[in-house]
Amino acid sequence: MRPLIHPEITFVFPGFGGRTTGIDPFIAGFVDFCQNARIVTYREHDLQTDLIAEMAVASLGFEMVYERDGSEFRATGRDLWVFGR
Repeated sequence: MRPLIHPEITFVFPGFGGRTTGIDPFIAGFVDFCQNARIVTYREHDLQTDLIAEMAVASLGFEMVYERDGSEFRATGRDLWVFGR
């Protein structure tokens, strides 16, 4: 996926608790989660996609239960992705 991601991508943490910029931290966050967590349940809802010229904006709500370090966590929220050609 690296060639498809802008080098200055910004990822905003859940609850707007912080942010990171750059492709390496973005990918590292997903790698860390995949290596250290186990998804118990995952559900998406309310998918909305808008196309504007060479841009696409996708938004979806999600609910997830996952295990990490012997504890179970529940995460809910809304993802917002912006894509440009």
